[in-house]
Amino acid sequence: MTRKGSNDTPFKPLNIAVLTVSDSRTAETDTSGDTLCQRAESAGHRVSDRKLLPDDVFQLRAAVSVWIADETTDCILITGGTSITGRASTPEAIEPLLVRPIPGFGELFRYYSLEEIGTSTIQSRAFAGVANATLIFGLPGSTGACRTAWDRILQPQLDSRTGPCNFVSLLRRLNEV
Repeated sequence: MTRKGSNDTPFKPLNIAVLTVSDSRTAETDTSGDTLCQRAESAGHRVSDRKLLPDDVFQLRAAVSVWIADETTDCILITGGTSITGRASTPEAIEPLLVRPIPGFGELFRYYSLEEIGTSTIQSRAFAGVANATLIFGLPGSTGACRTAWDRILQPQLDSRTGPCNFVSLLRRLNEV
């Protein structure tokens, strides 16, 4: 359970880009991307961009690199391409771009996912990290996994009012040396 900060802590909406990685989904069938966009907007954030790309390392890196370089993008949510199958390449595409990995995200995601899908959670390569003061989260492609990640981890950590700390309060300090 998360504690909320003091009543005088204002909510800070973030600009969130959403990327769905899939060789089979279309804009009409992308329920995972829809779920992330709807939950982010319901929480008060702005979906600044949204893309659906095939599972191709170079296309993924190119799209995410553009968002990382855009100083108005605060957060990138990626759904899909995190399994252990041959085509799943999201971690390989994105992890080299990360300046600071956040290993606790994948660990916590798998912990919560264990309650829902049992030991099958071990097949998830969910990950997170920071690049150019941009938070990046790689989630499995299932709609259920996106709900779990948003509801149990991302929503509170992307809320500036969550205490004792949250990612939003760190954004301005992510590039400090």
